[in-house]
Amino acid sequence: MWDSNSGRSLSDIKELTPEFYYLPEFLLNLNNIPLGHLSGDRILVPDVTLPPWADQSPLQFVKKNMEALESPYVSDNIHLWIDLIFGYKQRGQPAVEAMNVYYKLVYEDLIDIGAISDPIAQKATEEQSMSFGSAAKQLFFSPHPMRNLKEYSKLINL
Repeated sequence: MWDSNSGRSLSDIKELTPEFYYLPEFLLNLNNIPLGHLSGDRILVPDVTLPPWADQSPLQFVKKNMEALESPYVSDNIHLWIDLIFGYKQRGQPAVEAMNVYYKLVYEDLIDIGAISDPIAQKATEEQSMSFGSAAKQLFFSPHPMRNLKEYSKLINL
């Protein structure tokens, strides 16, 4: 997964769940669940292998992710991401201009799987949807405002 999310693979994009920013324990196999063996090995899969910059510390990994999420760069640009994922650049001409257009099956309201009468076509549509995921529900229809750190600072320093 690290290769997919680190920019090494441009064909497989995934967004990180909230746990990546606050819960280091999710990276540890604390209950010793049998997760199989490492490829070509008899060694059981242990905890998650972290990237070199985390020094094999789940706490360091989560801390650096949080620092990145709260960085000035992200604060200055997160509204652009919101526009793409939840906002006005998700559909229509703004999506085309932003190169943010996906196959129709990722949009929950563009296909009614229950209305497909051919069972093979219905199963294929379901499997394609499961394999490629779905787009988030569009929540905003105009540009999202930039994050105002001065106002945010006032709120947290009450």
